Amino acid sequence: MRAPWFEVLHFFIRLGFTSFGGPAAHIALMRAELVMRRRWVSEAEFLELLGAANLIPGPNSTELAMHLGHRRAGWPGLIAAGVGFIVPASLIVLGFAWAYVAFGATPPVRALLYGIQPMVIAIVAQALWGLGRAAIKDRLTGLIAAGAVMGAALGVSELTLLVLGAGLALAWRRWRGGALAGIVPWIGWKTSVGAAAPFTLLELLLTFLKIGSVLYGSGYVLLAFLQSDFVDRLGWLTSQQLLDAIAIGQVTPGPVFTTATFIGYVLGGWAGAVLATLGIFLPAFIFVALSIPLLERAKRSAVVTTVLDGVTAVSLALMAVVTVRLGFEALIDPLTIGLALVGFGLLWRLRLNPTWLMGLGGLVGIARLAGLPL
Repeated sequence: MRAPWFEVLHFFIRLGFTSFGGPAAHIALMRAELVMRRRWVSEAEFLELLGAANLIPGPNSTELAMHLGHRRAGWPGLIAAGVGFIVPASLIVLGFAWAYVAFGATPPVRALLYGIQPMVIAIVAQALWGLGRAAIKDRLTGLIAAGAVMGAALGVSELTLLVLGAGLALAWRRWRGGALAGIVPWIGWKTSVGAAAPFTLLELLLTFLKIGSVLYGSGYVLLAFLQSDFVDRLGWLTSQQLLDAIAIGQVTPGPVFTTATFIGYVLGGWAGAVLATLGIFLPAFIFVALSIPLLERAKRSAVVTTVLDGVTAVSLALMAVVTVRLGFEALIDPLTIGLALVGFGLLWRLRLNPTWLMGLGGLVGIARLAGLPL
């Protein structure tokens, strides 16, 4: 039986206001809440939907939210999950963008993030442990995951790793380890550096529609696309403005793609913010809606199941690599290391709501800023 769509909307609005830490943390939070606590889906279903989200372009965690909303409440649930997750984060980013334009500097958030980020690392690490036991089914998926970790560490693109993981799994299952020869296609949009183009709202919308339609790898690779279009090709932003925009997208809750909201406001005010947000997220709604009927039919296909096994193994490997990188930035002293360990322990033993953990971390950061003994 389908649940009411407003249940989905309520959950994802709250998640949109509280889900710090980027796509890997969002996935971990959804698992903790919707698999472990609320039982909306099983671990296997969650992994299936995660793999499906990774197969299409766009913001992976947002697309996973839409898939989960559809699984819970049908087509209204898909819309409710997407809107509920995106709008709160966009409003927060919009507030930062207004302050940035009005006062010329990003508001200080380091004290808050000092305590929140270690908790994010703990949440993602606990999720990786649970998901990994379900996703790494055999020696093949283990080898695919290990190869993806090495490839990501060497700078291989996420899309290439996903395609290779799927192809290797399919080839191994079908030919039992026979030789695999093939070409992995890669389509890139090359842009040339030229004179600054005049700003128009239509060009802003079309540029973000293009980015939302072709970007694989979630928000972690967004910087390269924005640099290519808005700094190099159009000349609308300076490199410093772009870095400020990315920073705001990273430190605020919700999808990292709300960086588009910031850029849209800086360039075109309120109208620019709305059009930029619409442009970058609209393709995700379309791709998820188109993929759901295919996913339902494909679940009976051994070929698709095998491909999803490979994609899921690579996806978890990429999450692990990102978590390690974030860990080097977040765990900078004994206090932050201790926070991460405490957070992991509380999740492991008590299955505590992750939002409470991030609240606790934020309080520790504020207390440290105030000079209280810790």
